[in-house]
Amino acid sequence: MFELEFTDSAKEELRKLKKDNSLAKRYKAVKGALKNLQKNPRHPSLQTHQYHTLTGPNKEKIFEAYAENKTPAAYRIFFYYGPDKGVVTIFTIKAHP
Repeated sequence: MFELEFTDSAKEELRKLKKDNSLAKRYKAVKGALKNLQKNPRHPSLQTHQYHTLTGPNKEKIFEAYAENKTPAAYRIFFYYGPDKGVVTIFTIKAHP
């Protein structure tokens, strides 16, 4: 199991999803994806892959995980490993453009 840490922007995005009843289905999908991410960042349903156009605050590799798939504006979770061993930091949670 990995420990999940959240940046301020990721916390804010999660709060927005939780508050907006019209996004309840998306919030549920993100929460499920976060559970899978905590258990195994390479869980097949997440379709995790490196996101090459971003880096973390200390030049960490950023990875993208799918919370939803085949959905308009599907939500994605962007994360990096660290700052410590066994920790995954959720960088941001965004709808796919």
